[in-house]
Amino acid sequence: MDSKERTRRCEEFRRLHARDEMLVLPNPWDVGTARLFANMGFRGLATTSAGLAFSLGRRDGDGAVSRDETLAHVRTIVDATPLPVTADLENGFGDTPEAVAETVRLAGEAGLAGASIEDATYRPDQPVYPAGLAVERVQAAVEAARALPYAFTLTARAENFIRGRPDLDDTLSRLLAYEAAGADVLYAPGLPDESALRLACRSLARPVNYVAGIGRARFTVAELKEFGVRRVTIGTSFCRAGLTAVVRAAREVLDQGSFDYTDTIYTVAECNELIDPRGDFTADHPPGPAL
Repeated sequence: MDSKERTRRCEEFRRLHARDEMLVLPNPWDVGTARLFANMGFRGLATTSAGLAFSLGRRDGDGAVSRDETLAHVRTIVDATPLPVTADLENGFGDTPEAVAETVRLAGEAGLAGASIEDATYRPDQPVYPAGLAVERVQAAVEAARALPYAFTLTARAENFIRGRPDLDDTLSRLLAYEAAGADVLYAPGLPDESALRLACRSLARPVNYVAGIGRARFTVAELKEFGVRRVTIGTSFCRAGLTAVVRAAREVLDQGSFDYTDTIYTVAECNELIDPRGDFTADHPPGPAL
């Protein structure tokens, strides 16, 4: 990707955050799903660390996928379509601010338009970083992002609610500190209800991201917009939906010896049209119309 194209994608990603319309980002886990989502009419993509881990036959969330593997993977997603891509870079692949800054620098070199850095440690005795260190890590990430020659969008995640620490006050305090440190988008996966979402959106000036598929609360895109949310990511839920369908189909074959699942699946021709409607897909093709 040349400098002009990278600049275009980064600037487009910024514009998508500035529109009145909600930005909804699906999370592909391979080239095929990236192209499928682009052809369906999504305007940007976000990667999923869980989807990558599962595709490699590993567990998610315990550092089983390295930084080098993650960056190699995100390059394939970046190259798959002309859409801007933001990456799930977990905790930056290191405890120190310096490690996080290096990860963001490498992410920019990989052609990403943005990335998220979370404050999770992956250690059960201390699941999130102390607040002071967490802010230093975000500051380092922001500085690295600003040093890139592109308008890189940095998302900062406060992980309390999905790391066994359902502390709303601490979560909001962290988000406010990450905003003050310069993060472009704020994100607290697993906020429990409408009131918590409204409070977060009301407290923060910069866009708030909501992830679908975590917890029992269910909201529509229209409802989330009314709460003040500016961006929605699908997270792991499309990947998990796909795996769930495969498990149910395989269980039918193993347990019942039947193939009724084939009654409702797409044909190969239909899949061809979803993933590569022209028969010669390249990253130079614009995304197709919404279906």
